[in-house]
Amino acid sequence: MIIMSYAEIKTSIPGEKSKSLVERRQNIVPKGVSNGIPAFAQSAEGALITDVDGNTFIDFVGAIGVMNVGHNHPKVKQALHEQVNQFIHTGFNVMMYESYIELAEKLAELSPGDHEKKVLLQNSGAEAVENAVKIARKYTKRQGIISFSRGYHGRTLMTMTMTSKVKPYKFEFGPFAPEVYRAPFPYSYRRPAGMTVEQHEEQVLADFKNFFITDVAPETIAAVVMEPVQGEGGFIVPSKRFVQGVAEFCKENGILFIADEIQTGFARTGKYFAIEHFEVVPDLITVSKSMGAGVPISGVIGRKEIMDKSEPGELGGTYSGSPLGCRAALAVLDIIEEENLNQRGQEIGEKVMGRFEKLVEKFDCIGDYRGLGAMCAMEIVKDKETKEPAKELTNLIIKEANSRGLLLFSAGVYSNVLRLLMPLVITDEQLEEGLAILEQAVEAAVAANSVTA
Repeated sequence: MIIMSYAEIKTSIPGEKSKSLVERRQNIVPKGVSNGIPAFAQSAEGALITDVDGNTFIDFVGAIGVMNVGHNHPKVKQALHEQVNQFIHTGFNVMMYESYIELAEKLAELSPGDHEKKVLLQNSGAEAVENAVKIARKYTKRQGIISFSRGYHGRTLMTMTMTSKVKPYKFEFGPFAPEVYRAPFPYSYRRPAGMTVEQHEEQVLADFKNFFITDVAPETIAAVVMEPVQGEGGFIVPSKRFVQGVAEFCKENGILFIADEIQTGFARTGKYFAIEHFEVVPDLITVSKSMGAGVPISGVIGRKEIMDKSEPGELGGTYSGSPLGCRAALAVLDIIEEENLNQRGQEIGEKVMGRFEKLVEKFDCIGDYRGLGAMCAMEIVKDKETKEPAKELTNLIIKEANSRGLLLFSAGVYSNVLRLLMPLVITDEQLEEGLAILEQAVEAAVAANSVTA
């Protein structure tokens, strides 16, 4: 048994109760629905989750970027209870409710740009992207959509088509949606030998512009959709020059620039929206994940003239912008402001990157570390010279971390990136303990890997 200040492991993972539930899960839930740690949650608060066997974990995953304000925040719970006591759902397209309007107003106010905006609320991130594409096509009267290599936008037909990683997201799920093209995106760590970071970024930007000569005409493109920091793709942070160059090209050619802020938004990078770091004002912004603190809600924020191009009935959905989601999101925005989570995101990022700087010197398997604000990651490789991805070692590190009471998750097209998305309300003590467990996990995994090699 390992007992620490916050992480506390009392049983094997999974414990007896989780084992029983795993068996039931295997009998009834399709294997295509993946899961990380083989355990079942009993309770959660802040940055801690306790499973049904009494094991407590420090959460460095945050439901994959959903829990920026932490699990079970009192203000979110209060908002939900108040809403349930009033009504649960009326359908905004049947009888409207004020919380939808209030949330839309606040999102418009907080998002970049001083132009007039309107806001559409939906359920999930993929649905927000789907609707952004519809809106862009309606406004421009064009069909083509550009996403980027290693980009991730969802699992629906359109968003799966826009997503770069083949397995597990696209394999044997075709045919895919037409008129979707994939442009190059800078990946500085894996740039050609002998090329500086700046040269690499300039080359990729040049390749992006040439793409519209060799692959598709700009006159046919409705929108370019970009994650300001690629999430599932491996927490790849582009340069300001690249993002601004893409945005400028879009403006020159009548193409809408859409910022996919589903994973990067709401204080994760130290600002409400990650695109603010690049001093670019998007035409449309998609939001979800941490906006609702675990309650399904998403949205599209856009220029008024673009958003108003669609006619009544062309946008919406049965549960779109549900009262519960709206109230949760309003509470989240209050929490971010009251607890200064944008600054906290910057502070966490500095602490994590400082620890990573030491780890990369200690372990040969850490090829790179990178991040923006509290959206941080390190890339695991077999050799620092060849940079060959080490997927199996990455999985072993995650398993070792889980056994010590730390929840971790991977990312990247090679599944060899350890990404950190801890709740921003995590205490300094919990953060330090989690980082210490991460270091122990890397050390144990390297040792075990060398024995089996």
